[in-house]
Parts: sequence; structure tokens; C-alpha cells
Amino acid sequence: MRTVTAPAAALFILLAMLVAWPASAQVFRTQHGRIKVETFAKGLDHPWSIAFLPDGGMLVTERPGRIRVVTKDGALQPPLAGVPTVFARGQGGMLDVALDRNFATSKTIYFCFAEPFEGGGRTALARATLDAAGLANVKVIFRQLGPASTGNHYGCRIVQMPDNNLLLAMGEHFSTRDEAQNLSNHLGKVVRIGPDGAVPKDNPFLGKIGARPEIWSYGHRNPQAAAINPATGQYWEIEHGPRGGDEINIPQAGKNYGWPVIGYGIDYNGAKIHEGTHKDGMEQPIYYWVPSIAPSGMAFYTGTLFPKWKGNLFVGGLVSHMLVRLELDGDKVAKEERLLEKLDERIRDVRQGPDGALYLATDSSDGRILRVVPVK
Repeated sequence: MRTVTAPAAALFILLAMLVAWPASAQVFRTQHGRIKVETFAKGLDHPWSIAFLPDGGMLVTERPGRIRVVTKDGALQPPLAGVPTVFARGQGGMLDVALDRNFATSKTIYFCFAEPFEGGGRTALARATLDAAGLANVKVIFRQLGPASTGNHYGCRIVQMPDNNLLLAMGEHFSTRDEAQNLSNHLGKVVRIGPDGAVPKDNPFLGKIGARPEIWSYGHRNPQAAAINPATGQYWEIEHGPRGGDEINIPQAGKNYGWPVIGYGIDYNGAKIHEGTHKDGMEQPIYYWVPSIAPSGMAFYTGTLFPKWKGNLFVGGLVSHMLVRLELDGDKVAKEERLLEKLDERIRDVRQGPDGALYLATDSSDGRILRVVPVK
């Protein structure tokens, strides 16, 4: 009988792992064990958002102006027909996508994008029916009012609440940051509308002179993530600060979240922006980052594949090239762990898949959808 030495045994195990894992898989250590990151789909141009389909596939938006289906096996399909023209400049283009709560029967989806407007762009929200030929019955149900953007700060994250109303988080177009405090337009606001675009009768500014009736909350800078916390049913939103001051908020009806009057950052040239960090009548974030991580995309983890991560919040990082794991204590962040920094990818979106894995969209001209699973 041949004796296998320890080094030989280790080599054998390593070779077996390499055979079992995709060639593109990478392994990283975390506080709760090792995780494996593998390429699920590739060949995407700045993928921005992921929405899972009932069959295990997904819709993926590409910022230049496309929506694609990626099959449950990771095969990239041709762009869907019927997509409207987008203002694909700077941060603008095709942005978020979400399935209607009754998608299984209605086949309705929602998507938001930078729409050409007055030589620039503005955030628009559309609904459509997804069929075998592409998008049908496309209708823009909301258009942002206010000065156009030349390419920055569209925000554009969609959440459908349990009452079926839609919350759309939008940016203030960067160069017009003071408009986030102006209730006569939609810049730097979260708006609340019905699935058909109608204004709900219990919106906080409905009937108030000088205020747009669609507004839910205001004083936001550039929202890049939004989701429902399944533990509470509350709407959470994450937005970029300037140099410092990225924020997590739980926007409430009618409340002011301070931008640019208060905050925790400075301007890109080092100049002071804010009056201070606190002011009466303006809300505090539940968590903020200084220096900035440029957060984008968020997912509350509810699966069983990572049992020690259940109830955690995951946030992508663009400039910071990482995935952030946040342990929560009610509405407070109790602990932060920074993951995948050595992956060296801009993480644009984060979603939990139906298999319990985490899926990430990487923001580049050769973008990928990554699948994160535990190493067993």
C-alpha cells in the first residue's frame, strides 16, 4: 500500500478543488469562513441593475441603453426590443429595473433611465410588459421635473412597497444641488406613485401649495441603493456624499434629509459645503461613511446558504472596490466588515438570488455578474 505524504495529499486536494471550481473562481476569507466568487455572466457593458425572473434567470440593464435577459445558466441573450432612447452620457443611461409584485401573472416590469431632456437628461420611470419578443406596452409613468442634468446624479432606484405603490429615489443633478431643498421640483427627492403613475391620496405633500404632490421625502443627494428591510417592512435608501458623508437613511413621509444644508462631507475641491452636521427639522442618517466608499446596490440577506449572515445588509462599493457587510441591531448598524477588496472591481449592484447566493454586477465596459457562495 502506497503512503501519501502530507504535501502530496495537500496537492491532491488543491487539484481536486481546481477541477471542481470554474476557472474564473476566486476564494476570499471573511469573518465567518471562506467564500468563493465565480463569474456567472460576462460581456456586459456597465451593467447597472439585476432583477431575478421566476425561472431563475435575470434581467440586467446596461447603462448605454439596453436591457438583457441572462438565463439561469448564465447565457447572455440579445438586447430586448422596445427599449426607449436613453441619454447615455456620464452617469446617465439605462439604470434600475424591477419586477412588479404580480409579475408571474402580469409580466409587468418597471425600469428607470436618463431620458433626453433640454439638451441633457432627466430621470424617467417606465412600465412595460415583458414577452418573448421584448418589451411591449411601454409607457413612461413618471418624469422628473427640474433643471436637466448634463450627465450626473440621476439616482434612479425603484422599490415597490407592499401596498403596490412605487418609491423612486432620484439625484439632484450635481450642479444644482440646492434644488434638493426645493419642493417645487423632483431633484434630490424620493417620490411615491402608483403602478400607473397616479399620485396616492395619502402622499405627504398632496394639496400643499408650491410642492410637488409626488414627493415622499427630500434633501437627498444621489441615491444609489434602495430596498425594503424584510425584518421591519421599512424602506431603506443609500446615497453618495461628496468627499465623505455617504449615508444610509430610512426615509419617512414628508421629512427632510438635509442635503446640502447638513452632512458629513466636504466638496471635491476641499471647500466647505454644509452649515454643519445637524439642524432642527432635518433628519440624521442611521449610518454614514467618512471617507466615502461610493455605495451602490444593497440587499438584505434572508437566505440559508450563509446562515451566519442572515439579517445582514450587503452594500456594493464603486470607488472603494468592495462589498460591505453590515450587521444590524434594529435600525442601527452594529458592525461592518469589508469584503472582496482584492477582487478589485467596482460593485454596482447587489442582489440575493433565489438559490441564496449573492449576485454582484461589476461596473466596467467588460462587466460581469458575479455569484458569491460559501466554500464548503
